[in-house]
Amino acid sequence: MNQVEETMSYVYKNPNAPIEDRVKDLVSRMTLQEKVGQMTQIELYVATLDDVRNLSIGSMVSGGGKEPLEKAMASDWAETIDRFQQAAVDSRLGIPLAYGIDAVHGNNRFYGATIFPHNIGLGATGDADLAQRIGAAVALEVRASGIHFNFAPCVAVCRDPRWGRCYESFSEDTNIVRKMTSIITGLQGQPPVGHSKGYPFVAGRYNVIACAKHFVGDGGTEKGINEGNTISSYDELESIHMAPYLDCLYKGVSTVMASYSSWNGCKLHAHHFLLTEILKGKLGFKGFLISDWKALDRLSEPRGSNYRRCVYTAINAGIDMVMVPYRYKQFIEDLISLVESGEIQMTRIDDAVERILRVKFVAGLFEYPFSDRSLLDTIGCKLHRELAREAVRKSLVLLKNGKNPGKPFLPLEKNAERVLIAGTHANNLGYQCGGWTRYWQGSSGRITTGTTILDAFREVMGEKTEVIYEKYPSPNTLSGQNFSFAIVGVGEEPYAESAGDNSELVIPLNGSELISTIADRIPTLVILISGRPLVIEPWLLEKMDALVAAWLPGTEGRGITDVVFGDYEFEGRLPMTWFRTTEELPINKGDNSCDPLFPLGFGLTYKKENLQSK
Repeated sequence: MNQVEETMSYVYKNPNAPIEDRVKDLVSRMTLQEKVGQMTQIELYVATLDDVRNLSIGSMVSGGGKEPLEKAMASDWAETIDRFQQAAVDSRLGIPLAYGIDAVHGNNRFYGATIFPHNIGLGATGDADLAQRIGAAVALEVRASGIHFNFAPCVAVCRDPRWGRCYESFSEDTNIVRKMTSIITGLQGQPPVGHSKGYPFVAGRYNVIACAKHFVGDGGTEKGINEGNTISSYDELESIHMAPYLDCLYKGVSTVMASYSSWNGCKLHAHHFLLTEILKGKLGFKGFLISDWKALDRLSEPRGSNYRRCVYTAINAGIDMVMVPYRYKQFIEDLISLVESGEIQMTRIDDAVERILRVKFVAGLFEYPFSDRSLLDTIGCKLHRELAREAVRKSLVLLKNGKNPGKPFLPLEKNAERVLIAGTHANNLGYQCGGWTRYWQGSSGRITTGTTILDAFREVMGEKTEVIYEKYPSPNTLSGQNFSFAIVGVGEEPYAESAGDNSELVIPLNGSELISTIADRIPTLVILISGRPLVIEPWLLEKMDALVAAWLPGTEGRGITDVVFGDYEFEGRLPMTWFRTTEELPINKGDNSCDPLFPLGFGLTYKKENLQSK
């Protein structure tokens, strides 16, 4: 049988056949082993070519916790992924892999990729078009490395900055989060007019499979504890935390990831009502629902015990694909056993596999399973870096400008005689980018290519300006020279997930003391690099001449100098209520007792307007 005859007799191989016909034809040809294989996502570091081929593995992942290969280029990754993809295509039915990664603010595992501001910074821009353009740029850089599936965006509504994933949220305000779901249209492409709500959509080879996460209520846990418990009525859950998913479904989001967290004491990965009755039923989601990393292990104590029961619970609750990611042979064995014993119905397995295949067909993986090396030049390209720079300048929130009314401190003078640049974050690209940059928890120093705050100031200051940099200025430096002004960059060290949970929220690394010491002697602009509002004592705020919340801006520090020297206006607004003390938390707009340091939506401009009033 030649290829044309084979395509005619195998409906699923015919690219012109309706997708639902292709799905049904392929499912009808699959063994139980192959179906269960498609429901399995495994880690690159434990995968073998033989297992991918023989077990019909549906997906692979490069987890955030594994250190990246230091010298590996995107082309090396593409070659590796293509090798596993070839194994999948060589399987009995030739079902391609969907390879996944957490590209949450750029293709952030890769050295040299463009790193955009984290979501909290994008939320401060309030610019849906910008978010869409960033999504499209990220999609290109991800596809260039051979990867098809991006675990983004996080559409959590963060109600408490003590949460270690606060910076992954666009805002505490549901409406802002809903607006910024436009990033999905950038990642996946724009669905055509009349596209059916809830049906997955991917425009083509320059787009990726997106993933709305983490369903649902992850940003509303008690005391902001990561993977904690969200206590609320259903109406509250629906209006605050679930609402952004409606926008995601209208935009054709292909996958949804369940949350580690619980709702009123029941873990989401075990929640049949929310996963199946609401998401798949009431909301009409037709893509596939994926677990979080090792989430099934968390369904029992101690973690990982009674694994067969965990598999039973999660699959029956509605999980379609499991990010196992290591003990995949046990997962496959347990799931097959559960089906053969009747504890999990074959209809549940077929539903899961149909959803997975639907997304693969929609994404064109059967026609174009391999990487497109022509995209390699997009990684860290000038166009994308300029886009990231635009995002940085639009995300900056001016919280204070001058000690006296009518006497603003900013914009700064480029031709000042002598300038001091200081602080832990003034010349640290890793700190500037935050968590999920090269490494899961992020890191310190020149971890990738980019422009630090110090680099940016040195690039734009006048030729005759003397720029002096000391992370911790000596007493001699502070007392012995006549500085025009000081730039102090302070903030949080990188973190991710539970490692970022923080009940104190003080400026780390003695940041307050450093600001105070310098501001006592030199007119000072403080640039705060953080994934959330931090405690700013009144006495400290009084000492500063100007304060800018720069969030976690990424690799393009020139976006900061673009604005503080007055070449561009401040446009950012606070996406979170800026509390006075941690004792007030949680504090959100609309709370009766809400008396914040700066309210949600606050942001000054050079025109002396508070943007909140617009």
